[in-house]
Amino acid sequence: MIASYNQEALGDVLVIILKPNAQKQSITSTESVTRIQDTDTDIATGFNFFGIGELLNLTNQKGQITLTSEQINKLNKVLSENGFDDQLVLESNKLVIGRVVEMTVHPDSDHLHITQTEVGQGKTLQIVSGSPNMRENIFVVVAQPGTMMPSGAIIWDGALRGVDSSGMIVSGRELHLPQAPDKPGALVLPNDFGKVGEVFDFEKANNLYTDHLVDLDY
Repeated sequence: MIASYNQEALGDVLVIILKPNAQKQSITSTESVTRIQDTDTDIATGFNFFGIGELLNLTNQKGQITLTSEQINKLNKVLSENGFDDQLVLESNKLVIGRVVEMTVHPDSDHLHITQTEVGQGKTLQIVSGSPNMRENIFVVVAQPGTMMPSGAIIWDGALRGVDSSGMIVSGRELHLPQAPDKPGALVLPNDFGKVGEVFDFEKANNLYTDHLVDLDY
């Protein structure tokens, strides 16, 4: 679940994204809520909540926000009051520390690699990467499916050259870290930066390039 709020740009609207846009979409609206759904399955792909800023204390927020359990409960009450059966579920941040445990050559590319990357809680994702510095047994930052990047781009499941890829191994440039090089290459974290599965700490990472704590040789 991705939540964003920007009163200056959109007005008093909380945008919730649950899934990628469906091929056929429709909407159901009340005065307070718009539900966006897959027309074929009726599964919700997102919601817009109107006039919600004061209730959730969002008036000073701008961009992506992390909702608390209390805020989720208030949103679920609004959904129920507006006749919707859906219930939102609190999710942890999907941008996490990962470890590349296996890497193989892509069968249809001379620069892509297929990685098996641990992301915590016993879960391993298959991620196709074109990073020239990719190798086994490195610690990286993984944008799991459903992650909104600092640029506003959203990462979903996909495929590259016919091979399934679940998420993305990201670079310092894509994370907008200070002095990150403007060229391709995964951010390879120091081994003691954190544990696999932990949410990536932007504040802790701000000096990775400025203090040369990461290998810049791609």
